[in-house]
Amino acid sequence: MTYHVSKVVDMPFDDAVSATTDALKEHGFGVLTDIDVRATLKKKLDVDYRPYRILGACNPTMAYQALQAEDKIGTMLPCNVIVQQREDGKVEVSAVDPVASMQAIDNPTLADVARQVQGMLRQVVDDLGSRA
Repeated sequence: MTYHVSKVVDMPFDDAVSATTDALKEHGFGVLTDIDVRATLKKKLDVDYRPYRILGACNPTMAYQALQAEDKIGTMLPCNVIVQQREDGKVEVSAVDPVASMQAIDNPTLADVARQVQGMLRQVVDDLGSRA
């Protein structure tokens, strides 16, 4: 089982970040964190790295349902979505697969929530092709 859903998008990196953020909002997610990995690695290690952003996305309704089903699930929240410029110059968007990441937790209610979020994140990534 793969742990992510990914798509190469035909747009510049910064446009892909904006389009991804907009698509997340349209599907009920907010972006709680935005980590610029490139800038962080430059600042902390003085190394150059390709453009790479980690967006910590959260759908409050789904997060609440997950927390009701499993009180320690917050250790796995929010759902990460990355936008990266690959070494070939193309831009790729990848979202975590919550079903895969929560597979070790034996809780059928949580599994149902994970499947719903999986579908929502898959739709976010799929929608990016129409934004190019």
